[in-house]
Amino acid sequence: MKFSIWLLSCCLSVSSVYAQRIAFESDTAKNTTATYAELIAFYQNIAQHDNRARLLPIGTTDVGKPLHLLVLSADRDFDPKQIKEKGKAILFVNNGIHPGEPEGMDASMLFVRDLLAKNKLPKHVVVCLIPVYNVAGMLNRGISRANQNGPNAYGFRGSRQHYDLNRDFIKTDTRNSHLFQEVFNTWDPDVFFDTHTSNGADYQYVMTLIASHKDKMHPDLASLMEQRFTKPLYQRMEKAGFPMIPYVDPKDDTPESGLVSFLESPRYSTGYAALHHSIGYMPETHMWKRYDQRVQAMYLLLQELLAITAQEQKLLVETRLAVKERVKSQDSFPISWTLDTSAVASLPFLGYQAGYKKSKVSGRDRLFYDRSKPTSITIPYYDRYVADVTVEKPLAYIIPQAYDKVIDLLVINGVSMYPLQKDTVLEAEVYYIENYKTVAAPYEGHYLHHSVKVRPTKQRLPYYAGDMVVEMNQVVNRYIIETLEPQATDSFFNWNFFDAILSQKEYFSAYIFEEEALRLLEEHPEWKAALEEKKQQDPALAGSARAQLDWIYKKSNYYEKEHLRYPIARVLAR
Repeated sequence: MKFSIWLLSCCLSVSSVYAQRIAFESDTAKNTTATYAELIAFYQNIAQHDNRARLLPIGTTDVGKPLHLLVLSADRDFDPKQIKEKGKAILFVNNGIHPGEPEGMDASMLFVRDLLAKNKLPKHVVVCLIPVYNVAGMLNRGISRANQNGPNAYGFRGSRQHYDLNRDFIKTDTRNSHLFQEVFNTWDPDVFFDTHTSNGADYQYVMTLIASHKDKMHPDLASLMEQRFTKPLYQRMEKAGFPMIPYVDPKDDTPESGLVSFLESPRYSTGYAALHHSIGYMPETHMWKRYDQRVQAMYLLLQELLAITAQEQKLLVETRLAVKERVKSQDSFPISWTLDTSAVASLPFLGYQAGYKKSKVSGRDRLFYDRSKPTSITIPYYDRYVADVTVEKPLAYIIPQAYDKVIDLLVINGVSMYPLQKDTVLEAEVYYIENYKTVAAPYEGHYLHHSVKVRPTKQRLPYYAGDMVVEMNQVVNRYIIETLEPQATDSFFNWNFFDAILSQKEYFSAYIFEEEALRLLEEHPEWKAALEEKKQQDPALAGSARAQLDWIYKKSNYYEKEHLRYPIARVLAR
């Protein structure tokens, strides 16, 4: 009798958990999003009463509060290693990277509650879910998005240090990013889903979608993603009453000019996921649609993605395992891409008639969309990219131990390495930075480099006990190469990890070096001839005594070999 009463009370307790209404539902206008306290309390309550759910505090974020991970497992196994050994697929959902785009947080609450209440959690898929990634941004509640239709109050885009966390997956300036990478590599998700709200053009769609770009992924995984996941997602969402379109990034002012497929580099969450061979989706609801529509669309997309993941679980897991093995022995790696404007597809597009009229603010022409005139047209779609820089994989990289942050980031991303046991001299290939460009204004705390050109050369260089050797033929080859090769779009070099090599440490005093320069020219008549030829070609050089001395100085033994020499070496032979 006592057992029956206890069982009944447990059932009633669990039932009451599933009956709890969230802030979004409690508002008759459906224009309210949960506060941070409400969000975490909701998941704590779920995990407390349902043993298929576990809420894990991962570590302290930049605002002093923990980053949480909710794990849903039908057989109540919460060990990531055992889950992988069982051949289960893992769907990883990230919310609130931009808390001003909150519908993913509310949709996920409904999604989790309904999965458990209706007993629809698949047996062979584990769901990992971050309730809110940018905790500080969620606590900074108010209104800040002038182009967004609700909710009535929401979080802020920036982190506690005013970073955009969706630009921080390589440079890792924040605690949040460091924690995320640890969690991501612990669970190794097969599918990654990061919820967002768009800015930009007006159109009829509630939901747009960024998928990991097929031209960057291994062909086998790209084909699986496109045929078994992306196409069915579009079909299912249309059937559910929410037709989708790829993320609306117009080639010119309006969508009529055509859409350009967004190439998410590794600084972004889905670009980072692609380095680890995870299928990635970044849904972007349209900011000017009603909030309840945006939440509903996100909820449905989550449901459909989970259903497809469950359906394709075996093939998905097998394909990822096979791709990882193939990448170990892959020799050539593209590290930079450019849009192929000669390859143009077409898309049916539901928009609104766009035009220009005089602004009542400025008196100048302004763009507007006429919602009373919906359009159904076919537009160009530029969805192909070609590699413009490709590198050959070395046998190994050698990283001086002085670069602690580089080594730390490689370790948390699953890179195997070992320290040299004694001081030694090795022949290796090193790069000299021949040319690069730098943005004119700070970008996410950095003066980002781009358009890097390198000159490879072989040198015998000293290395010391404790310097790290990264041998290749690893599952994470792509992460290694796209961070350590300077020409890669989001390389550590481009994010200023090595800027000290870009400035000289020793110079010359002109009045003293003058005689030495003369001696060097007399000793090397070919230098003198080359200098005269350059002076003929370059009036600025011809008109500057200092520049001519500097030209001679940089050819002399006095000029430091370390200037512009990228410190991470490539070992090409054993």
